[in-house]
Amino acid sequence: MYDYLIVGSGLYGSTCAHELKKRGKKVLVVEKRAHIGGNIFTECQHKIHVHKYGAHIFHTNNKPIWDYINQFAEFNRYTNSPVANYEGRLFNLPFNMNTFYQLWGTRTPAEAERKIAEQQAILNGKTPSNLEEQAISLVGEDIYNILIKGYTEKQWGRPAKELPAFIIKRLPVRFTYDNNYFNDRYQGIPIGGYTQIIEKMLDGIDVRLNTDYFEHKLELDKLAKYHIYTGAIDQYYGYRFGKLEYRSLRFESELVETANFQGNAVINYTGNEVPYTRIIEHKHFDPVDTAVSIITKEYPAEWTEGMEPYYPINDEKNDSLYRQYKALTKNENKVFFGGRLAEYRYYDMHQVLGAALKDLKEMP
Repeated sequence: MYDYLIVGSGLYGSTCAHELKKRGKKVLVVEKRAHIGGNIFTECQHKIHVHKYGAHIFHTNNKPIWDYINQFAEFNRYTNSPVANYEGRLFNLPFNMNTFYQLWGTRTPAEAERKIAEQQAILNGKTPSNLEEQAISLVGEDIYNILIKGYTEKQWGRPAKELPAFIIKRLPVRFTYDNNYFNDRYQGIPIGGYTQIIEKMLDGIDVRLNTDYFEHKLELDKLAKYHIYTGAIDQYYGYRFGKLEYRSLRFESELVETANFQGNAVINYTGNEVPYTRIIEHKHFDPVDTAVSIITKEYPAEWTEGMEPYYPINDEKNDSLYRQYKALTKNENKVFFGGRLAEYRYYDMHQVLGAALKDLKEMP
């Protein structure tokens, strides 16, 4: 018998397992994949730590959260500074004075502000009714057409005019020459990859890999007094009200016979003529001296059964459906739900960690 059964070995489940073990609880973690770590799993290939489920950059303004994660690994000083490729032309991201100079040749903040204001005027003060209008209202036509439209339509699989305005509530616009994507005070990549963090969190804890919780639910539920569930909430309740919708990703990785393929960890491809949204070159996250490199192209896809659900589609229909499932959890007194799938929301890593530490206070 265990005190806790935890379904999922991602950051949320592993944090809970680690903290519960420190309290003296006996914990069993079950994981349907062949490895621990969920989507932050990294695998060492040719001395390069490959982010197997997309790029993960830890960033936060919360010092206690930063100190907490640093107990498990030493972090480097990586600064996320992606580059956008539009029909062969390169632009710095996020939108800043470097971007504006590359677009228009403007050299001062006042010049850039005037240029954006001129292009916003096309809406004549209209309240944006879709993503396209919302983006133009924030940054003007040029930035929208070159750096937002194609990327967003690939990401969501729909024309921007058919996407709701709330998806882009705001866009980071800086009138300084600053390519640091995040505003957070603390930022970095663990030297040696993320998997080591989960390994240390789960040290001394029973873990069963290749174990689908729903295939063994009757047996597993009997093993522990309390359960922590980090999987899809609609699946837990047998899709009683219907399935929640997601966008997914398909990854194509390749070993390239060059020490430096693109000179940057992340290059976004913002034109519709390129089917993928970005190319990741993993060695730039945690630099290593190798004669080869590994790149990954990311292709957005409509989520279907059997695919990994990455991005919840938090529109009115799906959020209403989620609230129905959320209401069912109020009747549970021995099952705790947490993480991006159980809460049907997009989480950054620091938010996952913060949510787990907060939720643990309610767990006996």
